[in-house]
Amino acid sequence: MARFEIVMPSLGESITEATITRWLKQVGDKVAEDDAIAEIATDKVDSEIPSPVAGVIKELLFQEGDVAEVGKPIVIVMTEGEEVDAEEKAETSKEKTDAPSAQPPSDSSKSDPLEITTTAAISSKGPSGRFYSPLVRNIAREEKITLEELDKIEGSGKEGRVTRDDMLTYLKNRSHSPKTEPQQTSTSPSTAAGGRPVSAPNVKTDSGDEVIEMTRMRKLIVDHMVNSEATSVHVTSVIEIDVTNMVHWREKHKKTFERREGEKLTFTPIFIMAVAKTLKEFPMLNASVSGDKIILRKNINIGMAAALPGGNLIVPVIKNADHQSLIGLAKKVNDLAVRARNNKLQPDEIQGGTFTLTNLGSFDTIIGTPIINQPQVAILATGSIKKRPVVIETEQGDLIGIRHMMYLSMSYDHRIVDGALGGMALKRMGEHLQNWDINQVV
Repeated sequence: MARFEIVMPSLGESITEATITRWLKQVGDKVAEDDAIAEIATDKVDSEIPSPVAGVIKELLFQEGDVAEVGKPIVIVMTEGEEVDAEEKAETSKEKTDAPSAQPPSDSSKSDPLEITTTAAISSKGPSGRFYSPLVRNIAREEKITLEELDKIEGSGKEGRVTRDDMLTYLKNRSHSPKTEPQQTSTSPSTAAGGRPVSAPNVKTDSGDEVIEMTRMRKLIVDHMVNSEATSVHVTSVIEIDVTNMVHWREKHKKTFERREGEKLTFTPIFIMAVAKTLKEFPMLNASVSGDKIILRKNINIGMAAALPGGNLIVPVIKNADHQSLIGLAKKVNDLAVRARNNKLQPDEIQGGTFTLTNLGSFDTIIGTPIINQPQVAILATGSIKKRPVVIETEQGDLIGIRHMMYLSMSYDHRIVDGALGGMALKRMGEHLQNWDINQVV
C-alpha cells in the first residue's frame, strides 16, 4: 500500500482557500478514481473535490467547516503500489503550480478596514505574513479592524492563527468601540468618507416578525453589490429597439434547431453575439480600472446572470464569446444555465468575465438599472419583448404597425466610460439586434 495526499486543488484565479462544507467519504471508505470525496465552498462557487486515485481513506486532515488553503493536503488515501513522491503528487494533483499567489497588501491597505468581495479577492495574509480565514476577515471588515490592528491580535489556533473566539475576545476587551452610525431613512447603503460602505444599523423587530438568517451566498452577494456601488460611478443609459425581425427569425428556426441540435434556441445567445460584436468595436467597455490605470482586456468573456432556484444569483462566464458561432453560443448558454441551477458549475466557469449580460425579460421585466459586476466597467440588461403599435417610417409616409419592441439598459462606470461612449456603444448593440438578417441560416 502507498500513501497518497489529496490536496485542495486550484479553484480559479484569485481563490486561495476554500471551506470544507461536507465530507462525502469517511475514514475506512473505499474510493474509486474520480469519486467525489468532499463538498467545498469558496467566495465564488460551491463545488465537489474528486479523488485523483483509487484506494481507501486513511485520514481526513480537516473537519467540516474548516478552511483549507489551495495546495494543502486535506485527505490521506492508501493506494495499491509504491509510495508516490512529492513531485508526482504535485503533478498528479496540480498542486500549487496552478495556485494563485497571494499578493502582499499595499501600504495604503494597512490603514483601511479589510474588505471581502466576490470578484477581487483580498489577500488572506496581513503585513506580518500571518494567514487569516474568511470568517476572521469578515468579522474584521464588519468591525472596521485594519490589517495592521489584526496582526497585533494574539492567536490561539494552529501555528498562531487568529480564530473566531480570539476575535470575539478581542472585541469584548477592545479599549474603544466603533462609532454607531445613525439610522438611515433611505434604503440604499450609506458610505463613509472615501466611498467605503458603512455597516447597516440594527433594526428593531416587532412582535410577530420573522427573522431569517442570510445564507452564505446571500451575504457574499450583499458584499459584492455594496462594494460595486462604492467603487464605480454608475450611470445607466436606456434605448428602445424594434426586434421584430429577430423575433420572426427565431420563431421560424427554433423547432428545426431543436430537432437538429438537441438544444433550445433562446434569445440569450443572440444577445451575447450582439454584445461580443460591440465590444470588439468599443474595447473601452471590455476593460477594468486598476488605481489610475485602465486595463483593456484582450479576451471577450461575457458573463450571463443566472437566477438559482433558491433566489440567489450566479454569473457563469462564456470565454472568448467573439470566437463562437450562434450554434456554439446556444449550446454553451444552455449547458451553463442547467448546471448553474443544479449547482454543478466548476470554479473556473465563473471566473474571468469582462462584461456581463442580465436578461430581465425572463421575468417579464421591461426595464432595469443593473449594478456593475466588479471589476468590469459595464453591464447590459435586456428587457422583455412586447408587441406594441408604433410609427413606421416608409417612403410613402408614416404608418402605424404592430411591432416587437424591447428596452436595452446599460450601466457603465463613469470613471472611464463617458456618456457619449456609453451611448454610442449601446446604440450599436441595438443596431446589431434591430437589423437582424431574417434570411440568415443557423
